[in-house]
Amino acid sequence: MAIEELLGQLTLEEKCSLLSGSAFWYTQAVEDLGIRRLMLTDGPHGLRKQVENADHLGLNKSVPATCFPPAAALAASWNEELIYEMGEALGIECRAENVDVLLGPGANIKRSPLCGRNFEYFSEDPYLASRLAKAHITGLQSKGVGASIKHFAANNQETRRLTINAKVDERTLREIYLASFETAIKEGKPWTVMCAYNRLNGEFGSENKKVLNDILRDEWGYEGLVVTDWGATNDRVKGLEAGQDLEMPSSGGVNDRAVLEAVQEGKISEAQVDVSVRRLLELIAKADEKLPVEPFIPKKHHELAQKIASECIVLLKNEEQVLPLAKTEKIALIGEFAVKSRIQGGGSSHINPTFLDTLLEEMQKRGGDAVLYEKGFSVDAESLDRAELERAIVAAKAADKIVLCMGLPESYETEGLDRKHLNLPGAQLEMIRVLKQYNPNLIVVLNNGAPVVMPFEDDVKAIVEGYLLGQAGSGAMASILYGEVNPSGKLAETFPMRLEDTPAYLNFPGEGYQVEYREGVFVGYRHYDSKKIRPQFAFGEGLSYTTFSYDSIETDQESILDTDQLHVKVRVTNSGKRAGKETVQLYVHDCQNEIIRPEKELKGFVKLSLEPGETKTAEFVLDKRSFAYYDVEQKDFLVQSGQFEVLVGASSRDIRLKKTVIVTSTAKIHKHFHANTTFGELYAYLPTRPIAEERMDYFKRESGIDFEMGENAEDFAFRVICDFPLKTLVTFTEGRYSRKQLAELLEQVNKIGEG
Repeated sequence: MAIEELLGQLTLEEKCSLLSGSAFWYTQAVEDLGIRRLMLTDGPHGLRKQVENADHLGLNKSVPATCFPPAAALAASWNEELIYEMGEALGIECRAENVDVLLGPGANIKRSPLCGRNFEYFSEDPYLASRLAKAHITGLQSKGVGASIKHFAANNQETRRLTINAKVDERTLREIYLASFETAIKEGKPWTVMCAYNRLNGEFGSENKKVLNDILRDEWGYEGLVVTDWGATNDRVKGLEAGQDLEMPSSGGVNDRAVLEAVQEGKISEAQVDVSVRRLLELIAKADEKLPVEPFIPKKHHELAQKIASECIVLLKNEEQVLPLAKTEKIALIGEFAVKSRIQGGGSSHINPTFLDTLLEEMQKRGGDAVLYEKGFSVDAESLDRAELERAIVAAKAADKIVLCMGLPESYETEGLDRKHLNLPGAQLEMIRVLKQYNPNLIVVLNNGAPVVMPFEDDVKAIVEGYLLGQAGSGAMASILYGEVNPSGKLAETFPMRLEDTPAYLNFPGEGYQVEYREGVFVGYRHYDSKKIRPQFAFGEGLSYTTFSYDSIETDQESILDTDQLHVKVRVTNSGKRAGKETVQLYVHDCQNEIIRPEKELKGFVKLSLEPGETKTAEFVLDKRSFAYYDVEQKDFLVQSGQFEVLVGASSRDIRLKKTVIVTSTAKIHKHFHANTTFGELYAYLPTRPIAEERMDYFKRESGIDFEMGENAEDFAFRVICDFPLKTLVTFTEGRYSRKQLAELLEQVNKIGEG
């Protein structure tokens, strides 16, 4: 039956019931009309389908499924093709379990490394986050299973996440916190978008008309369904008016009746209800367009999980090429993480894995009896057990090298709680201080979902950031440590030297029910690079067992309009002796100073696979958004005409090549001038610059102010006058420039400003 025909046959009561779940994971059905229920369930890095005792916190066990690396690790791969492939596998598993919509991916920005759910999000950079989220969505939906990108928007902490009011200025919201969703939604076209719990500038996520309707639908053209996060409804009727279609889970009929009564009382129209019901019926129709079911082969997906995890591992330090290990070397493997791998964070994304590797087993597969394990410490211990320490010392003395497995306990990284610090448990740090006395060849392998501070950086030979790698992560880590796979991961977030250096340090998690995003657009590397703060490890950083040289940069044009595309080519050569992969990163620097902007912003990346001595060309296409900022007055992304530097390198701090281009704006800027507009503002707007120069000369002559100071008197006068408002033409000339003349001036420049 056609959707419009169904709408015509549904009663108002049935329509209202369809807009709320029937159970924890299911939508409502109307069996008489053949409208089936949909199953939505948790992801995003695996299928969490609960059979009974449903909950939203990961407390109860779910069906076995492949636990792929969570988003924090996935992002370090910088590999869209791999993430697409993971999405395909997730789709196959969902189809095998009759799941229609998998809740994910999480595209929220990592505003602070303290957020307890950061392991579930991609990056501190919106461009990278949105590109990777798009890959996840398109891979999943290619198998006939819907995605639900979340949590829309400005959900960047767990502290009071259900009630906190995030105060974000418009420019920051557009450039950072909405931008991480924008490409994923516009190009990935997720079947559903999940709203956030929190308030944004005073409005709950479930009833924020500006975000859910004005931006998401009217500006971005989104045509799919908007679903609440589980229990995120505040005022159901207001939410429906704002564009919130489906409430999950069931309210037990309470909110169904609220919508029904609102229609009956004339507060909202039945037509408004029909809009949301139509979107739900369209979602069901998509889910019913079943592609052929592919068999779920757990072993095959486990192998894929290992392949993906191997590209997520980041080699941060490798002094004296202590890595890779030789299979003949005696290795002391120390730390409880070697036998109790953390594969994921806690909460609603907690997957019940089909298999589970351990690092001890995987290293012994390669090194046999040469690998000796000692517990050394418990994962959450603050002090060392003497007996455990003594055994670790014995192993360290007998070994050629030590692999020390360190990281964060799960209690540090879970949905519902934020971290209080960036420190590793004290016992782990103490173990380094002791063991370095007995064996200098210390290799630290980290098991964590978010940055930690590393006061031990100078005390160890190598640091390997393993993140949370999913069920096959131990096999991937062993393949990296023994050189079977060349590490190619790059950090998708900055690792600070200390918590106090982080952008939101003084404004996280807020006070009471409010948090202010006072750092503005200066999030992540934008903050560190602009303020010249040295991080422990920079955004985009990651080593390889080979080396890469960046040989040349070419652009197809030296000067473009903002309506044009700029094509950039960069030659990269594997200058080492091993095959490897390099992620070539492109940043843009605005050379103008009139708009406060970050030092540089990521606008492109390409991951190249190179044999020894091989050269390949990384190609990028830059458009208007690559050079634009969000202009609050014009309510649009605009380019400030002038010079821009195209920067290409191996990280945000390792720029290898640069090229200057000129970009000219074609935008018709509508400017409004008034008596308090400064001469400088009038001068900065090119169409009114001649008028500004004339009035500035008049002011210099007639104001009676002595501007003749030093050798650069003319420049001094110009800079000072720029700060004077136009009204001083009257007050500082003692009326020789009349109020009538000022009014005529404003009328003249405003006509020009209208374009």
